[in-house]
Amino acid sequence: MLELFGIIFVLIPFFVKGIFSGNKDVKFYLPSVQDLGVFTFNELVENIKSVKDIVDKGKTNLSKENIEELLNDIPRHNSFRYINKGSLTDEYFEAAYQTLNDLNIYVIVSNTGSPASEIISMFTKKQYNHASLSFDKDLKTIVSYNGGERIYPPGLNMEMIKYFNKKDDSSIIIYSLPITKEQKKVIIDKIKEINEQGNAYNILGLVLKFSFRPNIMFCSQFVYKMLKTADINYFDKKEGQIRPTDFIELDYDRKLRYEYKIKFNGV
Repeated sequence: MLELFGIIFVLIPFFVKGIFSGNKDVKFYLPSVQDLGVFTFNELVENIKSVKDIVDKGKTNLSKENIEELLNDIPRHNSFRYINKGSLTDEYFEAAYQTLNDLNIYVIVSNTGSPASEIISMFTKKQYNHASLSFDKDLKTIVSYNGGERIYPPGLNMEMIKYFNKKDDSSIIIYSLPITKEQKKVIIDKIKEINEQGNAYNILGLVLKFSFRPNIMFCSQFVYKMLKTADINYFDKKEGQIRPTDFIELDYDRKLRYEYKIKFNGV
């Protein structure tokens, strides 16, 4: 019952936002009684269409398999204390430091097909719902906050490309961002510190937009915070409000350079 409540608690804000915000990329506030009283007919029609879109997509995304996987996964999470520590090995950091002469860091957005991202995409109306960092172009050092694939606890973990391929149209897009050798070392050092101190995935932060401890983050929150640590963040936004697509959509000065895209199944 607690697991079911957890899923409902996480999904309700996305559902409400999906109904009232539609496709508009705006800050969301629940409408007041006065606002509800002045809805126009066109607005009512648009809201009904939005609900229909969510319901239609939900027929696929809210499958029995997805719900069961989420129910089984929620007990592994903790948004109040660190449950992941030392998942990144000495070999990982050795490989990361070896990239210091590559004066780029790589921002990756992905459409993985995981149950969580599939359900969230119903309400955000975004195809890409995960963000990662890599210190090399070939993604041998890709890292982010994730569920740990039931190998490691949810939190800061290295990522393997094969785990991104969970549905027919799974894909990832890789961008590079210029960086100095010193700035890159600052980020690697910070990740090493988080790895040693402990961390956890901020599943409640998806709703509350708040972290109870510094090293409790979700994926896009982590990527933004690391860029900010090295003073290479190219837009300003509260860490708890960062979405994966913000790294692309808010790149107004074209700081990112497109590198390549991987379509796992040619779809």
